[in-house]
Amino acid sequence: MVLIAVFGVALLIAVLLSGLAARTVLSTSFLFLVGGALVSDGFLGLIHITPDSEIVSVTADLALFAVLFTDGMHVSFPKLRANWKNPARALGLGMPIAFVGMALVTHYLVGLDWTTSFLVGAVLAPTDPVFASAIVGRKEVPAKLRQLLNVESGINDGLALPVVLVLIAAAGPTSGHAESSLSKIALELVLGLAFGVILPMAVIALVRFRLLGAEPKLQPLLPLAIGVILYAVCHVTHANPYLAAFSAGAVLAARSPQAQEAFEPLGEALAELAKFAALLVFGALLTPQLFGDLSLGGYVAVALAIVLIRPASLLLSLIGSRIERREALVAAWFGPKGFASVVYGLLVLQAGIPHGEEAYTLIAVCIAFSIVAHSSTDVHVARLFDVEDLTGIEEPHHERDTAKEVGHVGT
Repeated sequence: MVLIAVFGVALLIAVLLSGLAARTVLSTSFLFLVGGALVSDGFLGLIHITPDSEIVSVTADLALFAVLFTDGMHVSFPKLRANWKNPARALGLGMPIAFVGMALVTHYLVGLDWTTSFLVGAVLAPTDPVFASAIVGRKEVPAKLRQLLNVESGINDGLALPVVLVLIAAAGPTSGHAESSLSKIALELVLGLAFGVILPMAVIALVRFRLLGAEPKLQPLLPLAIGVILYAVCHVTHANPYLAAFSAGAVLAARSPQAQEAFEPLGEALAELAKFAALLVFGALLTPQLFGDLSLGGYVAVALAIVLIRPASLLLSLIGSRIERREALVAAWFGPKGFASVVYGLLVLQAGIPHGEEAYTLIAVCIAFSIVAHSSTDVHVARLFDVEDLTGIEEPHHERDTAKEVGHVGT
């Protein structure tokens, strides 16, 4: 109950300061991260959470599922077919370069074995646009840049997951059963994709029956029901819930634009709540002891991951593309580590592999520094694209369009 009260207070403070946060280096993500750290055992001691606590894995799991479900709904296949080259470069070339680069840095600076080093690289390869909302959430920012960041971050979670699972199996105490582990992982991914496509298609077909259909005020709950059922089915059958979430969101957006439009305000709000809860819980794990356990070489690796490996890998992947230099530099900087890395890092910790704790410490510190660095610079970078009304960043798309048409009213 104390945790619920802390979350409520943090949510109230974040809402009251959200206008200020939208105009300054302060961010709501940062507030929840710091709030979780302050109430943990490392400081005030109001809540007692450890990395193996069930609430940690549950909140991170739900947050990533919600984020991927809503991210999938933002996928526009016609636009993707027209502008697929830059995201394909980032995913097909930039992501592997970042993966290998992080593995090399981890091995030589932190001293972890090669399998664990590549595992760290795979966990930190996915990016998250949540912490760059002033960039991806504004129409003033060039569409090519927004689409590059959104598509890359929406898909790279799913691409990294099989690699993470395979490397955990290779590094773990059951590494001798690698063949059966690979078969199990493949089955989980196939089931996740199948459920993510079949379930929304079946519901959409049901809605088209003459006697069925949702009244307007209940229409937003239709995709929510699909998401809840999908989440439960995946965990009962051990199908991969993250691949299922993203594919289900994409199928809904493609096959039922009305459902996607009706669900968008509710979905964004629910995803925000899930993200804030996960950030609060993750912040509670960021104790002084955790930061003290990381070696000097680990801190150098974290700095390189944020300021060199991500920027260099994306810039290399965009050589020869038609994206403007300023847009390429912005895309290269905004490669924040987010909820996918949190969930995958917890998988590493809970797998019981050798050097798992050292790997998790490096991953957690890197995520924390990335959230602070990227969520505190998006507002300043947004101003490079003449984004002035930064207080409206989190407004739904239809409200922003309406405000643009009628002009600014009041103060």
